[in-house]
Amino acid sequence: MIRVVIVDDQALIRGGLAALIDSAADLEVVGQAENGRDAVRVIADLAPDVVLMDIRMPVMDGIAATEALALDGADGPKVIMLTTFDLDEYVYAALRAGASGFLLKDTPPNDLLNGIRVVAAGDSLLAPSVTRHLIEQYVQRPSTERPAGRDFERLTERELEVLRLVARGLSNQEIGDDLFVSPATAKTHVSRLLMKLAARDRAQLIVIAYETGLVEARPR
Repeated sequence: MIRVVIVDDQALIRGGLAALIDSAADLEVVGQAENGRDAVRVIADLAPDVVLMDIRMPVMDGIAATEALALDGADGPKVIMLTTFDLDEYVYAALRAGASGFLLKDTPPNDLLNGIRVVAAGDSLLAPSVTRHLIEQYVQRPSTERPAGRDFERLTERELEVLRLVARGLSNQEIGDDLFVSPATAKTHVSRLLMKLAARDRAQLIVIAYETGLVEARPR
């Protein structure tokens, strides 16, 4: 059973999401909160597997709450940010804070349920449109605002190659096709990258790749 906490300042949205999630045999809503501050307390008490977190909320927004949860490292829950638009202006900040993915509030019910399962399994939920926006938003920042490069000496040439493909938003299947290896082999490379770079998931790998300058993107 995948345990879920819903965080949104609108009671109607929380209720609708709860009814949908509880209708799935393998998912269970164990708690709700109406702002980020209450969410941090509720999540500490209930230890859910996945949190559906609205980005914009009073008292404490979803980004600040996600940053607080990320302090628990790998032991913390996976966070899916709920947003009204797929090109939300806070996408980049949310990924840096530790979010594992994004879902639109008007996402089809089955897609939302499957998205929770995907993130609970340790994968990221990052649509290509979100990845493109992340890149475009990042390259518009002055170079002086970008963090210093990270030491990649521990990575093999193949792992660096895989990291570049992950940064493009490719799935394990697509990485395998590009490198002429099996999806299982691609997944193994990604797992090693997560371990070596102390990243929570693929979303964090994308942030690392662009922030360190390993992958350069050009604005349109």
